[in-house]
Amino acid sequence: MRAQDSRTRTEPGHVVVIGGGIAGLAAAHRLLDEGARVTVLEAADRLGGKLLPGEIAGARVDLGAESMLARRPEAVALAREAGLADRLQPPSTATASIWTRDALRPMPKGHVMGVPGTAAALSGLLTEEGLRRIERDAELPRTEFGDDVAVGEYVAARLGREVVDRLVEPLLGGVYAGDAYRISMRSAVPQLFEAARRHDSLTEAVRGIQEKTAAGRRTGPVFMGIEGGVGRLPLAVADSLRARGADIRTGTPVTGLRRVTDAAAGTDAGWRVGTADGALHAPAVVLAVPAPAAARLLRAEAPAAAAELAAVEYASMALITLAYRRAEADLPEGSGFLVPPVDGRTIKAATFASRKWGWIDAENPDLLVVRTSVGRYGETEVLKRDDADLVDVSRHDLREAVGVTAAPVATRVTRWDDGLPQYPVGHHARVARVREHVGKLPGLAVCGAAYDGVGIPACIAGAYAAVDQLRGDRAAVDELTANPVQSLHGGAGE
Repeated sequence: MRAQDSRTRTEPGHVVVIGGGIAGLAAAHRLLDEGARVTVLEAADRLGGKLLPGEIAGARVDLGAESMLARRPEAVALAREAGLADRLQPPSTATASIWTRDALRPMPKGHVMGVPGTAAALSGLLTEEGLRRIERDAELPRTEFGDDVAVGEYVAARLGREVVDRLVEPLLGGVYAGDAYRISMRSAVPQLFEAARRHDSLTEAVRGIQEKTAAGRRTGPVFMGIEGGVGRLPLAVADSLRARGADIRTGTPVTGLRRVTDAAAGTDAGWRVGTADGALHAPAVVLAVPAPAAARLLRAEAPAAAAELAAVEYASMALITLAYRRAEADLPEGSGFLVPPVDGRTIKAATFASRKWGWIDAENPDLLVVRTSVGRYGETEVLKRDDADLVDVSRHDLREAVGVTAAPVATRVTRWDDGLPQYPVGHHARVARVREHVGKLPGLAVCGAAYDGVGIPACIAGAYAAVDQLRGDRAAVDELTANPVQSLHGGAGE
């Protein structure tokens, strides 16, 4: 049982959750468990945020994130509690490739987010010169990096740029659509950051992680999907919330957030949440929206937190989903491939969805469904192209990579503008400052992908910690701030 400060404890009452993505819905779920009365306000006309179910040529697919890390408990547990236990399915294959130097090359094993424990682990992917550069790591003096360092910068200094450009970059790009030479190692790969602090050699640090993992003897799949798509998760959670009495309102943007005082008593009276349909009053609010929206809403009451959140940058991307007649197209085995930016291709990844997810294959035996993704941090020109052009460049790269020349029977382009928050060097300190400023306001907590990890379990963990904070228990918030949840790559195209 976590220690609680009775002086700051807020008893369950009415709580307004602003944001109907998976973080907001998870917060509402936990609040109902605590006995609160909950209102969820979502500006869009649908729930789920970056989790979006859809269809193509009659096949059910995900048009957003498609898998969730199963080695942490939060996402899988929430799916079970929402009635999806019998729909959980691991990928049918976890074998992926790297499309680099004009060939599909098997995804190496024996690495941590692309960082190998030995040069031999990347044999076949790197040049002989690149492999020799890795071996020099053991001879180099210790690299001091202080409170944080960019993943690409540190790994390149220890192992050479080829490791970063051919493997670390595409793996991190699949998670953040970011630039490995800007992304914080402390926030994005905390496991590696902590190990690197304890060892003089980076490859030795990786081997230490691998030994610890092996000793833990973890069983079961690393990732999990949901039959019908991970996009079903927020819808199932929302159905459960409604059945338990939650008030969920879509198409309801919040226009203002202000503290209210009891003028007669001179005491805090909670929060006024403004909407176009009128104001709501509640003792507590959970702010589960992207950083720009949170900055706007916090500007009046927490200007320092708002300034920090306004500085959070985002990357945009697009997913192109294509459906082929199985008789007219052939795909290699495996879940798909990643594409290093250094190779100059347009797509950054492709997922062979019909190969990766058994339920898609079983439901659509005459189809092959493929997803490609385009867009990285700083890339704006490619996303200015219209949908037809994005389909054309995807078809071109698929033809070059795997020889698919057939015309798809259907295509869909899903654009995620400002969809992925960036975690640059110092992100952990920014999150700590935001929470410090927000923590001075009673009855307010924040959560979402902009804080402790972009994956589904990270968002859920952050939501639960936010609810704990409203109860006066900061243990989980402090733990997440100090140790973000590593968001792994769920296979090609995730």
